[in-house]
Amino acid sequence: MEMQQFYYDNKIVKKFIYATIVFGVVGMLVGLTLAFMFLFPNITDGISWLSYGRLRPLHTNAVIFAFVGNAMFAGIYYSLQRLLKARMFSDFLSNLNFWGWQLIIVAAAISLPLGYSSSKEYAELEWPIDIAIALIWVVFGVNMIGTILKRRERHLYVAIWFYLATFVTVAVLHIFNSLSLPVSGMKSYSVYAGVQDALVQWWYGHNAVAFFLTTPFLGLMYYFVPKAANRPVYSYRLSIVHFWSLIFIYIWAGPHHLLYSALPNWAQNLGVAFSIMLIAPSWGGMINGLLTLRGVWDKVRVEPVLKFFVVAITGYGMATFEGPMLSLKNVNAIAHYTDWIIAHVHVGALAWNGFMAFGMIYWLVPRMTKSSLYSLKLANFHFWIGTLGIILYTIPMYVAGFLQASMWKQFNPDGTLTYGNFLETVTQIMPMYWMRAIGGTLYLIGMFTLVYNIIQTVRAGSKIEDELAEAPELLKISAGRVKGEEFHPWLERKPIQLTILATVAILIGGVIQIVPTIMVKSNIPTIASVKPYSPLELEGRDLYIREGCVGCHSQSVRPFRSEVERYGPQSKAGEFVYDHPFLWGSKRTGPDLLRVGAKYNDNWHFNHFWNPQSISAGSIMPGYKWLFANKPMDISLTQKKMQAMVTLGVPYTEAQVASGLDDLRKQAIEIEESLKNDPDFVKSYDESKKKAEARGEKFVPMNEREIVAMIAYMQRLGTDIKVKDTAKK
Repeated sequence: MEMQQFYYDNKIVKKFIYATIVFGVVGMLVGLTLAFMFLFPNITDGISWLSYGRLRPLHTNAVIFAFVGNAMFAGIYYSLQRLLKARMFSDFLSNLNFWGWQLIIVAAAISLPLGYSSSKEYAELEWPIDIAIALIWVVFGVNMIGTILKRRERHLYVAIWFYLATFVTVAVLHIFNSLSLPVSGMKSYSVYAGVQDALVQWWYGHNAVAFFLTTPFLGLMYYFVPKAANRPVYSYRLSIVHFWSLIFIYIWAGPHHLLYSALPNWAQNLGVAFSIMLIAPSWGGMINGLLTLRGVWDKVRVEPVLKFFVVAITGYGMATFEGPMLSLKNVNAIAHYTDWIIAHVHVGALAWNGFMAFGMIYWLVPRMTKSSLYSLKLANFHFWIGTLGIILYTIPMYVAGFLQASMWKQFNPDGTLTYGNFLETVTQIMPMYWMRAIGGTLYLIGMFTLVYNIIQTVRAGSKIEDELAEAPELLKISAGRVKGEEFHPWLERKPIQLTILATVAILIGGVIQIVPTIMVKSNIPTIASVKPYSPLELEGRDLYIREGCVGCHSQSVRPFRSEVERYGPQSKAGEFVYDHPFLWGSKRTGPDLLRVGAKYNDNWHFNHFWNPQSISAGSIMPGYKWLFANKPMDISLTQKKMQAMVTLGVPYTEAQVASGLDDLRKQAIEIEESLKNDPDFVKSYDESKKKAEARGEKFVPMNEREIVAMIAYMQRLGTDIKVKDTAKK
């Protein structure tokens, strides 16, 4: 049989590895900055684009899509070529994939700090960037499938099954969750509202973790662990069961993020049932990875790469045991909204994704530079300081989570809340926040150690060039099953059929959960007293989204005695029918705000946004001084926003849209008059007016500034539903 010579494209792998390292440093630096903001809340006082609410989505997006995303592409582009014995289908598409992805990351790094956000977790980027992501993802898929079709290896190895499932599922998730109605170049509203938006978002949010952070990395595990250990995968049959059960079950589990919420009970229970089942395929993958090392555990002692892989797979096992446990309603009632969840996601991110990426980089770079790693001692140091960093990060967060839940639920003998002031829980967990920051610092020191080690390795080695390889041409055989051939080996040489079957497997769960919730009206009963937001409240809600308030405050009261006592009546599905997007949140760094309307007067909110510590001593909320700036609020899109809402089913009349700006100004003036009830406000307001005039600046009345819209929105929250205590104080 004639051998064909060709070159593996190593240069594209090099680009993705370098991008992984750069964005790893950036993403972790932003994360560490956020950790210190819990300790020094006003560290960036007055700088809007460096505020916590805007940097938090930058951190999550940078780590998930820039660091882990680039690592995923690097690993896939390296392993795919070798598993298929073929160069990538198109060098142009490879480079378009690389540069397109980096441009998307840069667009995210600019737009998120500027406040352009959809507020949907892990999907905050606005609609033009969403379209770019979809296009570049298709480029990646076409390049991968094109390479598979011109392969010189008959059977597709297990890693490639995971790559194909990743491509198909992420495309489906991203497109359906990002469906929105644009209002302007960088503003849009989700086409879904309230409960439906929540279900679609967490169908996406949970499965973005599943199919962006998990399945591609399982594929990388199935390639790099056997390579590094020089051992075959422990069990081929287990890999088959692992793959099909994982992709089928994972897609159903999203509703476990919405337990005890206004989501219909049948959807919650379906999510719980499949989440519990998920432990079997997840641990099947972990066992297959760890048992691949049978007979070579002595090498783990001396080889840093294997150390990283072992802790990565162990971290995967821990996170995927904890995930199903957290979906049990009695455990979820404790953990949800607390720092326990922060610990949970960082076990996955720091151990599974981080260490898998580090091990892969330490294995790949010496091979591609035809040299050895500059320093095994530094790599070992990175491993140990990184592991210590993970421990110091996660254990305090678990303790903090338990403490938060215990204090929130504690009652006195007379039936009142023991810790009625939310701040009492915050002050108790400050030492844990300090330890988290120290753990994060150690992990980042490890990252900088990798940077130095890789730079020195590249300097000492040869220039990274394409790699010469040869393989016989693949001869065509019968399309049908050969006599004695089992179904799965046949499927492994049929990439199109395998992809179609994987697509069907992931669509079943999504369709069964989402279609009835959107189509069957009885799932979301309406409430007559719930009315659309006024124009000023709508603008205020958009400011709430812009400032990332949803990152620290929930808007969902669960049916627990402690929450009803603290916040008011539990959430009802009909309350959220005009919420595009939903803002239920997933973390309570501060109290729930669903029923905060009319609880405090306008001056309280005014002073609280200016300087939270002046109202609540010990608060870790930063001030929002730019909302008070002497410049008019942008209301040029208000009527367009109302028209977009009408298109989405919000019942504004034509007359309401036409008078939108007049109504907005009228309500804003009412709030300004209300603020003037405080002599201190009048005094400082008059002083700032005189100063502006002395400087020759135009003085903007308070009723035209952003803070007034924010106050209007805060005062509206929950007032459509009868609240236990609405007395202003």
